[in-house]
Amino acid sequence: MSNFFKISIILLISFGSLFSCKKKDDDVVVVDLKAENRKVLGASGEDILSADAFTELRLELVFTKTTRPSNQTIIALRDFLEQRVNKPDGVQIIPNLIPAPNTQPFTLDEIRDIEDDHRMQYTEDNSIALYIFFANGSSINDTDTSVTLGTAYQNTSIVIYSSTLVQFVGGPNNLSLSTLETITTEHELGHLFSLVNLANDDIHPIDHEDPDNNKHCVIEDCLMYFQSSATRAAITNRMSRRAQGGTPVFDDLCIADLRAKGGK
Repeated sequence: MSNFFKISIILLISFGSLFSCKKKDDDVVVVDLKAENRKVLGASGEDILSADAFTELRLELVFTKTTRPSNQTIIALRDFLEQRVNKPDGVQIIPNLIPAPNTQPFTLDEIRDIEDDHRMQYTEDNSIALYIFFANGSSINDTDTSVTLGTAYQNTSIVIYSSTLVQFVGGPNNLSLSTLETITTEHELGHLFSLVNLANDDIHPIDHEDPDNNKHCVIEDCLMYFQSSATRAAITNRMSRRAQGGTPVFDDLCIADLRAKGGK
């Protein structure tokens, strides 16, 4: 999240691998306690949304000194989750300040390594954990005309390229960093929810999933819409239109699919 949603919109979708256990040389099986957070993208949509397996959600926000998301963004993300996930024991947001990695622009493998080194919250007992890294660099896939603003790359893992978002702050449309952070992160969370049809289990995939841009919504005003143009001007124009009308939301088809998986 591999599908790309380059805001244009390009937010990249990538599929991780599932690890369940390891064998030592003496054939003693050692359970990998991180296995629940190393599944393919979309695999935990129902677990995140419903209260069937987990009654609490913990959102770990990982950032450097220069990339901490704004308080406005954090409040918006909490409201967004509480509006859509069914967690009777609540939603916790846990900040995690880390030293700034110096390997930017980042490959996705490097993003995974940073998660392995610094992630603190993992799914356990009745609590499912999500991880978002606000990166102090850009994606190595960026070009002169297109950029990646965020990527959902495992079932509970997201990276937001904060230093790229900053490039679009201000300007003639007076875009705020908080607006960019919120729209980008909420879109990526939608992919963790298994939108659109990531697990091939949506209730109406034929009229919902964009046939030309897989795993995105066909409805232009929806949060999960994919915009094919990848120019920087298109990113600015798209974000500006969304900001003027408030942060975009899920359309009726997306909401129906979320509710079918146990969400609100």
